[in-house]
Amino acid sequence: MAESVAIPDRRQRRRQESIEEILDVALELMAEQGVAGLSLGEVARQLGIRPPSLYVYFASKNALYDAAFARGAKEIYDLYLDASQQVIATAQSADEALLRMGSIFIRWAIDHPVYAQLLFWRPVPGFEPTPEAYQPAVALMELGAELFAAMQDRRWLRSDVAADDLLRDWTIVISGIISQQLSNEPEVDFTSGRFTAALPSIVTMYVAANGVTTPARKPARKSTTTSATKESRRAHPR
Repeated sequence: MAESVAIPDRRQRRRQESIEEILDVALELMAEQGVAGLSLGEVARQLGIRPPSLYVYFASKNALYDAAFARGAKEIYDLYLDASQQVIATAQSADEALLRMGSIFIRWAIDHPVYAQLLFWRPVPGFEPTPEAYQPAVALMELGAELFAAMQDRRWLRSDVAADDLLRDWTIVISGIISQQLSNEPEVDFTSGRFTAALPSIVTMYVAANGVTTPARKPARKSTTTSATKESRRAHPR
């Protein structure tokens, strides 16, 4: 009995290893030739197999794109999940929380430009991720909404705007930094990038527009009571 159970497990493990190897090669080729320029024939050639052998693992090129999308979405979700929990537990302000989370997200996108294109843009005509592949991306947005709601609860961000809307606006500015960096300086890393360097000032502007400001205290009113009046009150207390 034990042997009959072990054989399918071993086969499944080998199949998954083959899938991961195919994905690795496909991602390397997309990085070199462009996401939309992926060729299954070239993937097969790099692996040393015949093109029809790929269909044992992926029914079509879009299925390969789908698997790459799923892998990237899962990777950034796992990274963001761990980071957001630490930020919620330790950050002292909206500026700190957004700068830390923005840095993590943008750095990952700059380090993984193929994933960034698949997840944040539509580089492949006719390709849309399946609901299963897209699920980690949905969970990522839900995680982001929770983070923004937590900042509202701490009175770091305004409460008259829905957390989903605050998150929407934040993703717009973050995506802009990623897009500008990858478009204009694709070979430059997060630390040295001209556009990634703008993140602190972007955070400052965002918090200025959406943060909770403490009303300034009114200056104390100067007393108009004269010294003679004070002496009179001392002499004739009420």
